[in-house]
Amino acid sequence: MPIARVLGVLISGRGSNLRAIIDAIAAGRLDARIAVVISNIADAPGLEHARNAGIETVVLSHRAYASREDYDRALVKALDDRGVGLVCLAGFMRLLSPAFVDAFPNRILNVHPSLLPNYPGLRPQQQALDHGASVSGATVHFVNKDLDAGPVVLQREIPVLPGDTEDTLADRILRIEHALYPEAIAAVLNQVSHD
Repeated sequence: MPIARVLGVLISGRGSNLRAIIDAIAAGRLDARIAVVISNIADAPGLEHARNAGIETVVLSHRAYASREDYDRALVKALDDRGVGLVCLAGFMRLLSPAFVDAFPNRILNVHPSLLPNYPGLRPQQQALDHGASVSGATVHFVNKDLDAGPVVLQREIPVLPGDTEDTLADRILRIEHALYPEAIAAVLNQVSHD
C-alpha cells in the first residue's frame, strides 16, 4: 500500500534540512506536502522556516511528559491527527522508543552525517577524523529500534581533506545532506507507490 505523500518533520534545532525539504517541494523536485513540523524545543530556529512556508508548527516539550514512551505516544497522536504518512527526522535530538517506531513501521527516515554503518551516534564527523577516514559523507536511512542501524535508502560520499576539522567536515557534509534528503524521500515515496 502506498505511503501517503504527507510528511511530518521533527526538528530540535536550526532546521537546515527542513528548509531543504521545503525548497525541494516548492521547486517541484519532491512531490509531497509537509503537514506539520514538530519540535521538542520551543525556540528551535527551524520552526521559523516552517512558519515562513505556511506550515503548521507544534511544540511538544519532552520535559512535560513523565516518560520517553508517554512523550513518544503524544508525538504519534500529533502526527496521526494530521494524516502523516512518512516521518522525517531532521536534526531531532531525541532517541525514539519502540512506542514511536512501532507506530510508523518502515515510515520513519533520518539523515545522518556519516556513511553508515560507520560512525553512528554523536559527533560522527569527529569519529571519522579520529579514525583517519579518507572519505565520509551522509546517509538517509529508515529508523528502527537500534540507533542509526536501519536499512540505508541513499548515501553520498565526500573526501576527508587534509586539514579538515570537525566543523569544516560537518559543513561540507551538511551541504550533501541538503541535496540527498529530499532525493531519498522522493525515492521512498516513488518506490512504495510502485509496489
